[in-house]
Amino acid sequence: MAAGNVNPFNLSDSEDEADQRAEDGVHIEKSPSVGTQGPSSNNPFSPQADAEPPALLVSSTRTSPCVEGISVSVAAAAMTVALAETRVSVDVIAAQLIRDHYILTALEFHTELLESGRELPRLRDYFSNPGNFERQTGTPPACKEQGLGPGGPLNRAGSISTLDSLDFARYSDDGNRESDERVAESDTQERNKNYSSHPETQEPIRPLEKRALNFLVNEYLLKNEYKLSAITFSDENDDQDFELWDDVGLNIPKPPDLLQIYRNCGSALPSPRNTVDVAVGVESGELTGNYITQKSDLLQQQQTEVVEELEYQISLLNEEKQSLADYIKKLQSEIQSLRRTVSPPPHDQGSQPNPPSSSSSSTPPQPLLDNGQYLDIRGASEPDKPPTESIPPTQTISNPTHTSSQPHAKLKSRGTVVFDQPNRKLSPAFQQALLSFCKMSADSRLGAEVSRIADNEESVMLMLGRCLPHIVPNVLLAKRERMVAHLCQELIPLILCTACLHPEPKERDQLLHILFNLIKRPDDEQRQMILTGCVAFARHVGPTRVEAELLPQCWEQINHKYPERRLLVAEACGALAPYLPKEIRSSLVLSMLQQMLAEDKADMVREAVVKSLAIIMGYIDDPDKYSQGFELMLLSLGDPSERVVSAIHQVFIPAFAAWTTELGNLQTTLIPSLLARIEKLLKQGEHGLDEHKLHMFLSALQSLIPPLFSVVIQNAPFTHRVNLQGDIPPIEVTRFPRPASPLQDIATIVGSRETLSALLILYDYQLEHEGTTGWDSLLWVVNQLLPQLIDIVGRINVASTTCVHEFSRFFWRLCRTFGKIFTNTKVKPQFQEILRLSEENVDALTGNGILTKATVPIYATGVLTCYNQDEDRKLLVGFLEDVMTTLSLSHAPLDSLKASFVELGANPVYHELLLTVLWYGVVHTSALVRCTAARMFELLVKGVNETLVAQRVVPALITLSSDPEISVRISTIPAFGTIMETVTQKELLERVKMQLASFLEDPQYQDQHSLHMEIIRTFGRVGPNAEPRFRDEFVLPHLHKLALGNNVQATESKRIDIATQLFEAYSALSCCFISEELMVNHFLPGLRCLRTDMEQLSPEHEVILSSMIKEGEMKVENRGIGQAEGSVSIAASLVGEDAKTKFLSKMGQLTTSGAMLANVFQRKK
Repeated sequence: MAAGNVNPFNLSDSEDEADQRAEDGVHIEKSPSVGTQGPSSNNPFSPQADAEPPALLVSSTRTSPCVEGISVSVAAAAMTVALAETRVSVDVIAAQLIRDHYILTALEFHTELLESGRELPRLRDYFSNPGNFERQTGTPPACKEQGLGPGGPLNRAGSISTLDSLDFARYSDDGNRESDERVAESDTQERNKNYSSHPETQEPIRPLEKRALNFLVNEYLLKNEYKLSAITFSDENDDQDFELWDDVGLNIPKPPDLLQIYRNCGSALPSPRNTVDVAVGVESGELTGNYITQKSDLLQQQQTEVVEELEYQISLLNEEKQSLADYIKKLQSEIQSLRRTVSPPPHDQGSQPNPPSSSSSSTPPQPLLDNGQYLDIRGASEPDKPPTESIPPTQTISNPTHTSSQPHAKLKSRGTVVFDQPNRKLSPAFQQALLSFCKMSADSRLGAEVSRIADNEESVMLMLGRCLPHIVPNVLLAKRERMVAHLCQELIPLILCTACLHPEPKERDQLLHILFNLIKRPDDEQRQMILTGCVAFARHVGPTRVEAELLPQCWEQINHKYPERRLLVAEACGALAPYLPKEIRSSLVLSMLQQMLAEDKADMVREAVVKSLAIIMGYIDDPDKYSQGFELMLLSLGDPSERVVSAIHQVFIPAFAAWTTELGNLQTTLIPSLLARIEKLLKQGEHGLDEHKLHMFLSALQSLIPPLFSVVIQNAPFTHRVNLQGDIPPIEVTRFPRPASPLQDIATIVGSRETLSALLILYDYQLEHEGTTGWDSLLWVVNQLLPQLIDIVGRINVASTTCVHEFSRFFWRLCRTFGKIFTNTKVKPQFQEILRLSEENVDALTGNGILTKATVPIYATGVLTCYNQDEDRKLLVGFLEDVMTTLSLSHAPLDSLKASFVELGANPVYHELLLTVLWYGVVHTSALVRCTAARMFELLVKGVNETLVAQRVVPALITLSSDPEISVRISTIPAFGTIMETVTQKELLERVKMQLASFLEDPQYQDQHSLHMEIIRTFGRVGPNAEPRFRDEFVLPHLHKLALGNNVQATESKRIDIATQLFEAYSALSCCFISEELMVNHFLPGLRCLRTDMEQLSPEHEVILSSMIKEGEMKVENRGIGQAEGSVSIAASLVGEDAKTKFLSKMGQLTTSGAMLANVFQRKK
């Protein structure tokens, strides 16, 4: 505390005045804020016999003795003695102002004393008593001398607050306002109690008081959902703005709400006392002329006692200082003896060729440096002692000639450890992105605390090494579970720092064992804390100790029963990889992770293993480990968990590809190995391709496209012309496909977006103007990779929609990554050469077998859709039109065209384009092409919105349904059926229904066997999913009519074809709800007609039909049962639920071929 804040007259003046008042017989209640102790006396302002010296009370807020504080107290005492004879007491001035009724001046004087931290009890008590300010007729000071009684109180100001309610203490700078607030609160409550006990003293409400209460009442009503009352209350007080407290007119802060005021008003005082309200005044006899001279002797005596007391405290502190210094020397000697028993680390030996200098040898060892954590123990007798005698820690580390003579410096030199730097050329951006997959704690306080504690005294570490093994096991298990976050934050740094500096290997091993077993099942946050601490530990101790001390702890936990503990091990292997010896990285750690990947059953553990393996691949530099890395990649790709496979593509493959790039194996070994496995898979899968493995290898190839492109642009002829100076245009947002992770971002691979932008400009210019001469990396892509990929595509089964989709996505990413110029000049010409869509080959199948393969849909959807400009769309439309024409005129299968429509139709962007292609077929001169277009509509209807169906599809089908060629009209029936299955617009359904009715009822179609077959097949396909009214009113009656007409069919082959299709249609419709009327009028009669045909043509089918008819008749007879069962199928009623399952499975087999029906039921006999 500064000397300027000490009032040497405060206590003495108050005591003298109190003595004078005691002599005059005035008894005043002692204020609770007076800082004296001991038993109370009649005079509350007189010093107590057992009270502490006043000067000591001034500095009582310090928690520890300080020489500077003692000096301040001594100075204060000296000033007191020197100035006591020349100054008038402030208490005398206050008494004179009160006596003469200069109330406002006294109030201003009181405020200034409060602001300077020197509160005067006389003024405080006077202004805190409301009795001094009651409304009475004022008596001037002159009348008081004439015997008119004590001075009249000051008229109260027109405000809701009295003077005593003003919080003057909040303007004080000394911070000690707690006791003042208690005094104000006590006085306020006593005053309220006095007012309530004397209701006759209450005055009428004042305008400002009314406005303040109105504001609080309105606030209370709104807070407690009395909104109507609040509105009414506001209307009745329209002259007041209830939203602004300032509108009340009081220059004070807004008070608490009514509820808080009510609660505070009813609270009891902590220490009730019997008190009375008295007015504080000044008698005329109090102010005597010889007041100071009468008390000077007493003042001098008191100040002399203060000085003696302070000198006694100084002597005590000096003795304590000496004892502490002796204790420090003892601890230093113990440290020296302990260090003699510890051999220095190998890297410290021979590091000091020169002997220590005389200055360092003459300076005593000072391991306990003043880092702001210890008391200033310099005595008052040596204030000018230079502070440079304590050598700073930075000098200890930076000056190697002093380390041998400084015991503590040997520990600090461990902070400058050297780690094995791999012989790698990863860009800093790529390396940082790779390490970001280590789950480290975002709070850096943990690592900083480990490093900071690690630079402290070893004696503290020895103590912690002894204590921590006893502290942690004794923490109750329940408390450990509840306070696990606290344990992580506080115990982890202590454990690691102790293990970092402890001289005993066994103790260090025990401490690290405690660390890894501290939490039974650590969650993500707790594992991050542990990993952050381990990394800080590794940075401090170096690779040798990480290998010897941390890795064994990981090895012990590798087969732990809790997956969270194994997950910690997997993550630790990746986090510690940069700090391990490179031989250990590529051997022991790699083997540990490989074992966990192959054996661990937890998905999250294997996912963490894959990420840690990726980090290992970012630091490994042993070429012999390539084959092991490749096998790890294949093993992870075949993992059943999506999490593991995702981690492979996001982290491992980019890191592995970066290593193979540096080895020069990306184009020569890695990509060819994957292509060879795909070709082998296709050869083995002639009778059934393993699509899962194909997807596995192809997805790996897709993840290698960004590294491959980076190799191409970084090994181009123009790399020496890259200039990063000046304005570099930004890369177009859609230039590259969205990367699956930061490691697949080409900008991260090459180093920065500026570098990539500069390379892309030169890349496009080179391709367009200068060619590929001497560009070996790009020539490999053009001359080896693309031809091999196109050959593989030609051997894929076009019916496998999964394979077509996978290869389409691969070519799309390849073309988008390598750019539009590359796609137009290198990729498209090779596909066009293979497909050979020319007029000479339209009528011949020779050489056009490739058009029926997957090459067509993959080229259309993977290459031609990469860019969406007008010329690109025109090229795609022309290609599809040519394919449709060529396949139709060649009578070739349409599977490749259908696959193209299915793949493109999945994206609504291409619906208009596909409709344009089909309209080309609708108006084509060849009936074969028109038939193909009609059949393609069936594929497109399911994905197109109903507006396009109504505006584009149905008009085209209506046009084809009136085509001169009957084959074209028949080809439209499946598309019409699909519309009935998917569309909900009634008008559209009626148009389709009318067209189908014309096919069935028009006499010209009565003998059209192909048309009847197509209609029955379509009814069986769409009937169960179509609108019930369409099924009941149209499908079932016409099936009955067709079955009846088939009984009189003369041609046996046609009769069996129709009967087989009718059987499959009725089998599908039997699973639908059929009303009793339809059952009697159409369904059962149709089945009976079909049974008539089957009795002669296929007795095996007749057995099933008889059972279906019997069950249907039973359902009709038992109406109640029929209504209860509702939509239960007839076939399901054969012999219960088991029979239903068997029957439906058999029906699924029968729908493929009518010729198989007899064999199926014959085996059942």
